Amino acid sequence: MIIHFHISYKTMFGEQIVVNIQKDNEEVKFPLTTLDGERWSYDWCVEPTQQAYTYFYSVVREGVVLKTEWLLVKHRLDMTAKKAAEYTLYDHWKVIPQDSYLYSSAFTDCINHQAPQEMKPCNYAKTVRIIVRAPQLRDGERLGLLGAGQVLGNWNLQNVVPMTQHIYNEWAVDLDATQLQSSHLELKFVAVDKKKSQVLWETGMNRTIDLPEMEAGEVVVYDLDQAFFALYNRKLAGTQVPVFSLRSKKSAGVGDFGDLKTMIDLVASTGQKVLQLLPINDTTITHTWTDSYPYSCISVFAIHPMYADLHALPELKDAKARAAAEKKREQLNSLSQIDYEQVNDFKINYLHQIFEQEGKKIMSGADFKAFILETQQWLVPYAQYSYLRDKNGTADFTQWPDHNVWDEAERKDLTNPETEAYKNVEFFYFVQFILNKQMQEAHEHAKAKGVILKGDIPIGVHRHSCDVWMEPKYFNMNGQAGAPPDDFSVNGQNWGFPTYNWDEMLKDGCQWWTRRFQNMSKYFDAYRIDHVLGFFRIWEIPVDSVHGLLGQFAPSLGMTREEIQGYGLNFQEDRFTRPFITDWVLDRMFHERADEVKEKYLDRLDDERYQMKPEIDTQRKVEALFADVTDEKEIWLRDGLYALISDVLFVRDRKNPELFHPRISAQLDFIYESLYDSDKVVFNRLYNDYFYRRHNQFWYGEAMKKLPKLVQATRMLVCAEDLGMVPDCVPWVMDELKILSLELQSMPKDPTVKFGHLSRNPYRSVCTITSHDMPTLRMWWDENISRTQEYYNTMLYREGPAPHPLPGWLARDIIARHLASPSMLCILSVQDWLAIDERLRLPSADAERINIPANPKHYWRYRMHLSLEELAASKEFMESITELIAQGGRI
Repeated sequence: MIIHFHISYKTMFGEQIVVNIQKDNEEVKFPLTTLDGERWSYDWCVEPTQQAYTYFYSVVREGVVLKTEWLLVKHRLDMTAKKAAEYTLYDHWKVIPQDSYLYSSAFTDCINHQAPQEMKPCNYAKTVRIIVRAPQLRDGERLGLLGAGQVLGNWNLQNVVPMTQHIYNEWAVDLDATQLQSSHLELKFVAVDKKKSQVLWETGMNRTIDLPEMEAGEVVVYDLDQAFFALYNRKLAGTQVPVFSLRSKKSAGVGDFGDLKTMIDLVASTGQKVLQLLPINDTTITHTWTDSYPYSCISVFAIHPMYADLHALPELKDAKARAAAEKKREQLNSLSQIDYEQVNDFKINYLHQIFEQEGKKIMSGADFKAFILETQQWLVPYAQYSYLRDKNGTADFTQWPDHNVWDEAERKDLTNPETEAYKNVEFFYFVQFILNKQMQEAHEHAKAKGVILKGDIPIGVHRHSCDVWMEPKYFNMNGQAGAPPDDFSVNGQNWGFPTYNWDEMLKDGCQWWTRRFQNMSKYFDAYRIDHVLGFFRIWEIPVDSVHGLLGQFAPSLGMTREEIQGYGLNFQEDRFTRPFITDWVLDRMFHERADEVKEKYLDRLDDERYQMKPEIDTQRKVEALFADVTDEKEIWLRDGLYALISDVLFVRDRKNPELFHPRISAQLDFIYESLYDSDKVVFNRLYNDYFYRRHNQFWYGEAMKKLPKLVQATRMLVCAEDLGMVPDCVPWVMDELKILSLELQSMPKDPTVKFGHLSRNPYRSVCTITSHDMPTLRMWWDENISRTQEYYNTMLYREGPAPHPLPGWLARDIIARHLASPSMLCILSVQDWLAIDERLRLPSADAERINIPANPKHYWRYRMHLSLEELAASKEFMESITELIAQGGRI
């Protein structure tokens, strides 16, 4: 068998096209040849051992891959022509298309329900195969072709030639070349519904193909340009809510995967197509309420046990235990907020009882064994870590007497049911099996209901997590990830996560991230990349800092002394990199307590300045000194000491002490105030160049090393949280990779406007009003009266004073405007949906808050005050949502 590859692609001198073919579970590569640098070919002699071959092309220079095709949907050659002796393929280079979202499982599996099928074998002496992509087809539609001649149906709609969707959105058909009346084919593609009652023709002129002379046993394959139909872009509506916030009559004080199914039904009943969740990963570090932070996971693979639907498990056989459990469940479910510790104690105890009762039976089944086989790469270390965490009373593995790092040699015993090691960890296997099964069932339920489940990829992991314990080479433990100052946190955000060692991750092609995304695709068809800016650069804060002001971007291009002086600033290293503490600064900050601060916490540095005493010269040391303090005056003093330590003009580069970075927001501090006006002008110019221009190409390159691999690791729809201090290169990358942006009217991307114009939202975006990190719409409305008034007059085009608190009719108007935006997705929080109905919403808007990002120890405990059953029974409210969605063109 000979397969002739042909592709047209213009290359630069020294570049070569390579075809990469998946054969027998390995990838083989062959260099193509060319005479003109544009038309490339290769002849592959092979004895077919597969029903089909998948392959893709790449551009290589001196052994280095410069570019590859779009890998999400590769070329496919079906070996279905029984009499074939050779295949001649005419391919074209596949780039990421503008409508790449239509290839995501969100659209193929949930919205359009398009699934690939096997091509039927053909027995033609000569075969012409036509392949075309048609991603626009809707639910129930199939692709066919019509053309001149009997084989092509004589342009008769009753004789449409059916095609087979052999891979997602790509259709193929084999034609008997011996029956063709001419070597000149003229044809067009058509979309046909199930009943064949409606036929939609592709736009444009008829397609023509001039066939070469063909010999017996030859198959000629033409890969044609996409079929385009005059169909409008779909706009979808949805709801965002954490699973833990769901409430039903059956839940146990926290939302679970049974409630998730009910929420899917409720969303679908109103015409919504998206349900967005927060991370569902296990966050169990201390077994206390501080573990409630869902973005601080101990495993990027494991699911939190609190989400187990107890009603989906076998009933407890012990009547007394069953009654006690039901009594406790009712008590927890009556609480207005989540009692994280009680809920988890109850659920873990219940799962232990089920494990003792049903564990052996369930774990001897084929489903459990298949789960272990599929997940053991991460599951076994996770179970061992969880066991050691509980045994040693801490998740800080550096404090354990042994097992300070995962030992791969122990895997064998941990997977052998006959060993003591296995018995120590088998409960954790059992719980993850239960959670995996329930979440996958919820996922399948969502797809059947036409609802896209959208997950969340946290940017970081806990520094004492299983992931760090198992693969420490991927993490930098001498830094903390966070975010620079913004409207929500003037001191920046310090998440405490270790930063990623991207140099190490890139060595193996980001396998850790790829496994993470592929695991997530079992449960979701879309995802939100939390803090996508972290893939360009992360805000890295020293481990001895509490606030984020002393951070620097990593990676970044530090400035030399000569560069700084080149701007016209007389760089004084000792003055500009040490805390600026003088008498006038202390008087301004501490007033009548200035002398106390000098005596207790400071040493004289020179005639003008002081320095912090060695025992208190970092923010972490200050934090430890004031750890047990609750008096507000002393907390005020502590915060003042924090501010003294961060009052510098430049921070030293963490890798090269000869390089420097201007300190973020330095213009708000005393050291900046101490500069001459001329130096302030120079510093501002340097500052703006550094933060907004210097790194654009550099960070573009950093992102393009990572993100293309990750967005093509699965077929999930990729959305990104791209808010904050956004470099110009971020939209370049997101547009190139076709990632959906996040659009908030209150945080416009355009720096020239105060509020975003909804009509200017790009189609490839997610429009929302608030997120879990922000005040809800009702809270925002009353937060800043003058800002609200301006919004009321200029964006809602209403005269007079804005009403307070936000009335339901006005909330409805705001939501209607967002739904009418051009954004592909409009996803609103459940609190903002409820804002339209004054009878249903909470009396106090403050009770709607999920998180306060400025507080790293916030208690995440928000629960819906209404049960899902009560919401479903609120006919007027449900009909209002349906009406709003229909009016916004999202039904």
